[in-house]
This record gives sequence, structure tokens and C-alpha cells, in this order.
Amino acid sequence: MYAAKHRGHSSQHQQQHVDEAVMGGVANGHGHRPAAQRPAPRRAKLKILLVVIATNLVSVYLFSGASLSVHLPASAPRIHLWDSAALLRDLNATRAALAGARAELAALREQCNASSHLLESVLAGLGAVHGDAPEARDFGGWPEEPTGELKLAIEPHRLPLGFHANFGTDELFPGLGFACRNFQEELAQYMAYDAGAECPDDDALALQLALKGCEPLPRRRCRARSPAGYVEPAPLPRSLWSVPPDTTVRWAPYTCKNYTCLVQRARARGGAYFCKDCFDLEGKERRRWQADNGGPGFSIDSVLRARAPGTVRIGLDIGGGTGTFAARMRERSVTVVTTTLDLDAPFNGFVASRGLVPLQITLMQRLPFADGVLDIVHSMNALSNWVPDAVLEAALFDIYRVLRPGGVFWLDHFFCLGPQLNATYVPIFDRVGFRRLRWKAGRKLDLGAERNEWYVSALLEKPMT
Repeated sequence: MYAAKHRGHSSQHQQQHVDEAVMGGVANGHGHRPAAQRPAPRRAKLKILLVVIATNLVSVYLFSGASLSVHLPASAPRIHLWDSAALLRDLNATRAALAGARAELAALREQCNASSHLLESVLAGLGAVHGDAPEARDFGGWPEEPTGELKLAIEPHRLPLGFHANFGTDELFPGLGFACRNFQEELAQYMAYDAGAECPDDDALALQLALKGCEPLPRRRCRARSPAGYVEPAPLPRSLWSVPPDTTVRWAPYTCKNYTCLVQRARARGGAYFCKDCFDLEGKERRRWQADNGGPGFSIDSVLRARAPGTVRIGLDIGGGTGTFAARMRERSVTVVTTTLDLDAPFNGFVASRGLVPLQITLMQRLPFADGVLDIVHSMNALSNWVPDAVLEAALFDIYRVLRPGGVFWLDHFFCLGPQLNATYVPIFDRVGFRRLRWKAGRKLDLGAERNEWYVSALLEKPMT
């Protein structure tokens, strides 16, 4: 009786579950399986987690380039991945095949050029037979086909081992200023020399080409001349403030023929000379940047105090004349390269004789430094309103480029007219992106207040971020 009652109760209970399942299917509009029979959510999440872990392990293996080594129990199943050494061999084989294809391409290009020249010769011969006027040949912008040393200087040179991945080409192209094409007669004269012999005494011609924009000049295969009776320079630190012997210079390109003449320029009245006071190391030149005297300039020590001690280590002085700024900085354990030009005086030789580093480049030349490497850049008088606005802005952006984050640009005695300052130059400085640390403007009164001339000195920082 108990069993019959239990069976009856069980039958009613089962019927109730069937009715609920049928009602659930009707309510859902389709015959889905009951929720109680679906896979457990915990098991599905565990599978997803295992897939993610396996994917990450494979990614680490592929990007590390090393074989995957996992210490598992002997009873654990092993996962066999492909050998990275085999992949490396395949990669090297692919690179070799690519290099071979590039070499074949270069050979095909050479054959095409030879075929093109042959075809041109045949066509020219046929034209001559029929009386056709010969067409003007194109020599890459030159009036006639370059020959000799000029040809070697301006044409590309094929690499002996073929295509080089670092260069991205199978040829080396000479560094030649674009403006050199505008002064082809002077450049041809500069390149007219005897290979292997002594170079002509043509420093003035080289400087004029550079000032016209033919910069850099092509290299020459001749020996540069040395001064007669050359003597060793004075040792440091005495050389910083001593005038070198006259025998350290070849004086032929210059008006003065000795250093005494250059020093006396500073003490003579009149005369329009570039950097007139620069060679007199016992006069005004020695007093520069020693103190803040209330004028528009700063002292070196006040500028260095604006930076953390020891963080100003290397720098550049643009248009540094005879290198006195670099000499003062060397006394403070700062290495400064000086750009200067031999404008009717041996400025580069004088800087070198002081134990400093000269660099002869013009204002149009891109600074020969990598991005973000210098702690300080200084320029006095070289950048002023005589420079075209677009050239000035490009030069300031180039200075910004070579400064490291937190580096400073010391603009020293920038000259302009009163209306130009706010209308032209302040917007240019702001566009470059410097942050002002110090800014001082003062009237230039030596030629009269009515001229409304101004000097501006500024200490500008390249932002850290």
C-alpha cells in the first residue's frame, strides 16, 4: 500500500514536470531544451579561460623568437610547437632570395641603360643620314656633359657588393648642394685640379660657393695646402686666451697678412669689418658674458644657474666668431661647438688654435646633429632681422630639433626694429614652441633714438613634454 501510494505520488510529480516543460516550450514559442539540461556556465567559462591561456602562450613563443621550454610532469601531455631555428633558416633564405632578386633587378637596369644608349646612337646615326637636326642632350641640368673630377663628384657610384639594405639602394649618391646647379661655371672651376696633387689655393672661391647656397661642396681628390713653417699650438688652458703664431695660417685669401693686423682692427676707428673686435683677446672680447650689466644681455653664470647643476654639458654656438663663448663655457666644463665662417679672416683656424671645435657652415645649412642631443644652443648677432622670415623660422625649428627636452636656446642680442618685434618675431618664436624662461628687450641707441632699433635677449626652453 505504501508502494502504491509512493508510485501514485511519483506519477503526479513527474506529470507536473512534464506539464511545466510543455508550458515552457509553448511560452517560448519553440521547443528548446529545459534550462536544467544546458551545460553548466562554470564549465564554459573554464574552457574560455584555457583557450585564452593557450593563445597567450603561443603569442609569447612566436614573438620571443626562442624555443618554448615548459617543465611539466612526465605524465602530462606534451605540446609540440615548430622549431624557431627552422623559421630563422626560412627567413634567412627569403632574405637571400630577395637580395638575389634585387641584384638581378640592378643588372637588368644596367642592361636597359646600355640598350637605351645603343638605341639612341642608332637613332642619331639614322637621323644624320637623313639630315635631321640633332636633339639637345640632357645632362641632368648641366649645360654640357660633365667630365673628369666634376663627373666623379656629381654622379652616383655603384656599390661593389650590390644592393645594401641599410642604404636602400645599390648606388651611393654624392652630397651636393642643390644650388650648385645655379653656379656651374664656378663649380667647374673649383673642380679643375690635378688629382693626387696639391689643391689649388682657392679658399675664397669655396667660401663664395657655400655662401651662394652650393653647400655642401663636393669632395676633392687633392691634398689641402698647409702653412709654411707651421708650429704646434699652445697647450690648454693657456691656448684659450693667447693669439697663435702667424705661421699657423695661410694668409693668401685675406686682406690682413698677420694676426697683429687683425688685432689692430679693433683699436682703429672706422672700417666696416666683420666681427671687428673678435681677435683682440685683451679687449672687449675678453669681457663678454662675464656679468649681467643691466643691458639687454645675460651672463653665462646666470644662464647656467637656470638649469640643474651639471646638466648643461654640450652645446652649439651659432655664428660664434673666434670662439670666445665656447672658451668661457669650457672654463665651466661645458663643451661647445662653434659655427663660424672665414670672412676675410681665418676664424676657423683661430678657434681651433684656442683648443676649441670650429664648424664652417652657413645659416642655410641644416645643423649636422641628430634630434634631441644638445643641452644648449647660443646665437649672438647671427640671427637678426637681416635674415628672411622664412629662413629664420626654419633655423629656429632646427634649433628646437637638436635640443633635448629641457634644453635651452639662448638668443643673444637679437636685433630688429620696434614695429617688427611684436608684429613679426614674437609670433615666430611662439609658433616654434619654446617656453620663455627669461626675456629682456632694450633700445639700441648708438645710432640715435629716432631709428627705433631694439635688442632682444631671451632664454627659451624646449618643453619636457
